[in-house]
Amino acid sequence: MNLLDAELSIGGVKIKGVWIAVVIAIGSALGTGFWQVSSLYARLEAVEGRNIPDIVPLNKQIALIETQLKDNNVSQLQGKLAELGTNLVVIKDQQGGLLEIKESVKELEQKVIQMQTTVEKAELATKQVASFPEDMTVIKREISDLWDGLDYLSNPYK
Repeated sequence: MNLLDAELSIGGVKIKGVWIAVVIAIGSALGTGFWQVSSLYARLEAVEGRNIPDIVPLNKQIALIETQLKDNNVSQLQGKLAELGTNLVVIKDQQGGLLEIKESVKELEQKVIQMQTTVEKAELATKQVASFPEDMTVIKREISDLWDGLDYLSNPYK
């Protein structure tokens, strides 16, 4: 059976096969178009049914944030960060110097402790020697008395 030979009789009107194909194609195109339009309309109704928030407060917040950024001078933040980095390097170098000074101070503290020990020993020796002049006076007097005694023994009539 060939499409050209096919005929359809509707209400006394005979429609040939090619016209049937054309009517079916146009009908399906129109049906698809109506389907797509109704689908689009349903989507639009769903979107319209949603509550869209008011963006005016958001615009105010954005303006406030922009003002704060300008006030805080964020554009020069990179320069400030570079300056802070340089300061940190200087602090690190100074800290190294302070550690060397700390070691020197520890050495000096040990020397001071040694000196204090020496001073304490010297004070103890000084206390022991403090009675030396008196002891020497006593010894001199005893020696003198001994010489006087020997002189007397050697010449009792003197």
